[in-house]
Amino acid sequence: MSGGERQRVSIARALLKPAPILLIDEATSALDTENETAVTEAIGSDPRARTKVMIAHRLSAIRNADHVLFIDDGKIVEEGSIAELTEFGGRFAEFWRQQESTSGWRIAAATH
Repeated sequence: MSGGERQRVSIARALLKPAPILLIDEATSALDTENETAVTEAIGSDPRARTKVMIAHRLSAIRNADHVLFIDDGKIVEEGSIAELTEFGGRFAEFWRQQESTSGWRIAAATH
């Protein structure tokens, strides 16, 4: 299996476990955009009433988060909802703006 396939199987197994807390570390790091969307939707539609903790560098993975802890150098430097943090204008807002500005980038075919 590829790295992405192994990652999807691991996430599926974690979603099936009846654990009260689900810890997901970089769930979408080895996935293409299509699979990233599917995995994020699966995590978001988990019917179990449980706490989900997601560690992510791709902000698309946490778009539906209720609460965000922005960590820098091992310390929580900002926390709140995505709306609160983007309005605050701190580090998270800058990180969010940078990722949003690159979301539409496409690699063009080389012409000779």
